[in-house]
Amino acid sequence: MTDLINLLTLPESSRAFTAYRSSAVDIDAQSTYNPRKTPRLDTDSDSGSASRSRDRLKGKNPDRTGPIKIQVHGFQGGIVGSALTKVYDRSFVLLRYNIRQLLTKGSNELSATYEGIYTACRGVVCIAGRGEMLYETLKAEIDQCVTRLARELETANKEPVEWIGQFVEACVWFETQVALLQLLLTYLDRAYVLKNPSLISTHDLAFRLFRERIFGDLIVHRLRTGILTWVTWERNERLVHIHRPFLEALISHLVTHNIYDILFEHYFVEQTHVYFSTESRRKVEVEEMSAQEFLSHCKERSNEEEGRAKDVMLDGTVALVKDATIRALYEGRLEWMAKEVVGPLMEQQGTAKLKHAYATFSSVDGLPVLCREFKAYVQKTVQDIVKDASKDDEMVDRLLQFKSFTDTVLNEAFVNPSSNQTNQDFVYALIDAFAKGFKARRNKPAELIAKHVDRLMRHGQRGMSDAAFEALLDAALALYRFTDDKDVFRTFYHRALAKRLLLERSASDDFEKAMLKKLKEMYDPEFGMGDHMFNDLALSRDSMREYHARIADDSSAQKLSVMVLQRSVWPFVALKKDVDLPPSMQADLNDYTTFYKIKHQGHKLDWDHSLGSVTLKARFAAGPKDLTVSLYQAIVLLLFNEETDVGYRQILEATRMDDAELKRTLQSLACANKKVLKKRPVGKEVNDDDVFYFNAEFTDSRAKVHINSIQAKETPEENKRTQTHIEGDRKHYLDAAIVRIMKAKKELSYEQLKNETVDAVKSHFVPEVSVIKQRIAVLVEQEYLRRDEDDMNLYVYVA
Repeated sequence: MTDLINLLTLPESSRAFTAYRSSAVDIDAQSTYNPRKTPRLDTDSDSGSASRSRDRLKGKNPDRTGPIKIQVHGFQGGIVGSALTKVYDRSFVLLRYNIRQLLTKGSNELSATYEGIYTACRGVVCIAGRGEMLYETLKAEIDQCVTRLARELETANKEPVEWIGQFVEACVWFETQVALLQLLLTYLDRAYVLKNPSLISTHDLAFRLFRERIFGDLIVHRLRTGILTWVTWERNERLVHIHRPFLEALISHLVTHNIYDILFEHYFVEQTHVYFSTESRRKVEVEEMSAQEFLSHCKERSNEEEGRAKDVMLDGTVALVKDATIRALYEGRLEWMAKEVVGPLMEQQGTAKLKHAYATFSSVDGLPVLCREFKAYVQKTVQDIVKDASKDDEMVDRLLQFKSFTDTVLNEAFVNPSSNQTNQDFVYALIDAFAKGFKARRNKPAELIAKHVDRLMRHGQRGMSDAAFEALLDAALALYRFTDDKDVFRTFYHRALAKRLLLERSASDDFEKAMLKKLKEMYDPEFGMGDHMFNDLALSRDSMREYHARIADDSSAQKLSVMVLQRSVWPFVALKKDVDLPPSMQADLNDYTTFYKIKHQGHKLDWDHSLGSVTLKARFAAGPKDLTVSLYQAIVLLLFNEETDVGYRQILEATRMDDAELKRTLQSLACANKKVLKKRPVGKEVNDDDVFYFNAEFTDSRAKVHINSIQAKETPEENKRTQTHIEGDRKHYLDAAIVRIMKAKKELSYEQLKNETVDAVKSHFVPEVSVIKQRIAVLVEQEYLRRDEDDMNLYVYVA
């Protein structure tokens, strides 16, 4: 029996059962097995070997290489049981000793090899069934180990950052020993712990006990003190600390023990906010740093913190640290920053810096503040441009330049990085700011925008592509949408269009028609009047071709060109008196009038010579020239065919022209750049006593000289008449709107009537409240409305 025990417990030094020869019997499934038959161990002397050889050839040879299962009875009690108990007691003592040695820092003496410890664990857990005892022993040893480590760390006398190095060393040693134990005690985890769901593995047990004991209040405090000391030094010195690797290793161990978030991340983010809040107050309130300097400083600090976090911490912490830095720096500073940064950067056209400011404000949820300041700046700038009467000639160009820049800012600076789309809040703010800025001065912006479009139409593309020229027109119309005075724009545009068409000063009829179509479809249906204007011109050309075909080829009327226009379509009023034409001209007009009335019975022709043009042959000392002049200028010049010197009063009597119109005409001939007349005395103004004479010495490099541009210019009197016409039309609009509203509603309070009137006419203009009130009073006087007898604030429609 003793030999059997030795064979079972000492397989590495004994042949064990390999000393015995075994014989396996192949039992046929169809035969009956005789239990009394004695199996032969010696296969060579077995008489059945021949049959087994045949079976081997048939593939029936049994497998003799597999394990042999032996069951030994009678181990309980007695000599065998006592011996086995002693064996396992020795194995358990060996395991406990070596576990303690492995968990004792500085001890490297083991009583057995790793293989011996591994085998002992197998025997104790799998054979002796002492897994619970070993597990409890392991737990106690780990607890003592972490207690010693905690005491060592708590009593260590080192500088905060250096102490972190000692903590890291302790973590490295403990994690290494636990990993080794986990390998040596594999059978404890696999054969015991896995069968008990309430237990945790060797690794998890060790780490739990480590976390519970090591990360107590004192050690956590010393860790955080070291972390704060390190990061404060780096922030103040703006350099890398010599012991930064300690922090990198610390992060790794905190993650390993699942305590990174609680112990490090939350604390670090909180201290970051505290540090930079203090720095923000110092920079702004003590050092009085300017907003732009502060913005640059914050950018540098934010980049430094982001870089430090990327080098040391987990990826998820980087964004938290950067966010805490930016929020702390800008907390309570957004209003001040926006006011101090937006204006100067807009004036400097610092799009890149505005983009950085947008990103900064976005990161601290400050975009509404930035948007408000942007809107306020744009509105004030537009108001300043619009109200600057001394620079009215430059108003539209300045507005276009500013609008172009603000559009660039929107598309390049105020863009959401996630969608790469312009922030719509800033787009709406820009539109609102321009609209409110235009309200600072009524009528004038709309008038000047119309005149700007007129200049573009007269000058044409001048080498630009169609797309580029159309972009210029669209930019001008983009300003038109901001004005409330749509009727002012329409009136001035209408008059300018009429002049361009009649004087043939338009660069392109195609662009004229395209512009009218766009205005009609996108802004105001009343721009449909342009279609009628082009129709009149076409009919007039057809009429002139027919007239010229009927008269003699040598007739002076062959050079006559007449435009017959509908008064309701064209923006001109009938003149109370007109000039006296030379007899030959008047005869040709009379002849055409007869032709027209025969063709169109019942139509009445009223002649307007103010927009007529004439081409004259003039003979100067330097040679003949063709002079293109207005009809008024031609009438004056023809007087000098008969007289050398003609006085102002004589000209006035001969032409019966309006006094102001005559002075303007003479000024264009004798005082402008192209002086085909001269006057005595010399001067820029025309007086009643001036005498004019023909300038035979006039020279010009071109054979055809144009001096009729005076017609295309608007005189102060004409502008005043246009403004008066606009105000008169507005009264009619308001009267019609009020009557129409009251007819539908029957009775309304003053406030209701006022609001509905504004809504009714706002597509043409936005009336002042005082004007609405005045028109209501007029309509009451005219008995279209009446006040209610019981409520004087209530108006009633009078049928």
